[in-house]
Amino acid sequence: MIADFFEKYDIQKFESDIPTYNFDCGDEDLNDFIKNEIQFYKQQLIAMPYVVFEKGKIDKVIAYFTLSNDKIAVTDFESNNQFNKFKKRNFNKEKYLRSYPSVKIGRLGISRDFQGAGIGTNIIDFIKLYFLEDNKTGCRFITVDAYNAAVPFYEKNGFDFLIKKDESPTQLMFFDLMNIKLEPFGS
Repeated sequence: MIADFFEKYDIQKFESDIPTYNFDCGDEDLNDFIKNEIQFYKQQLIAMPYVVFEKGKIDKVIAYFTLSNDKIAVTDFESNNQFNKFKKRNFNKEKYLRSYPSVKIGRLGISRDFQGAGIGTNIIDFIKLYFLEDNKTGCRFITVDAYNAAVPFYEKNGFDFLIKKDESPTQLMFFDLMNIKLEPFGS
């Protein structure tokens, strides 16, 4: 449960003095990002990186993720018909738009030492709550371009396919924040 998570761990925005050299999640792309690119993305306002620590152990990042603005738009779909099905499924006779605001999880890496401990699910729950409780600009969805190997993780956390593409190395997935009202948090 998310309350238990915050008894053991802290999440904060990434700062340049946070050591990242020893981070290893087992994925070279994700390791390289936190070690070499994270500062650039933050400085250029491309994405906001967050890091996770065990309480009182600020010298070792155990997980990180990035968030950026996104949208689900008619152009994400192969046809207007697919977009119309998406709208009908997610909006009950509300005003239809050509795009809907969302936040994108750009990167999510968990240290090898903490994989399988529920850290990733707690981060997803944190992001959901963060945008549900403090939705400053309007954000209906959370999106992710999930690596195919990570698809089961995102499905377990309530994400659905926008459009499934079998030949693609990633899958565009989304979570509708309106679903939180229907689901107990942290279950």
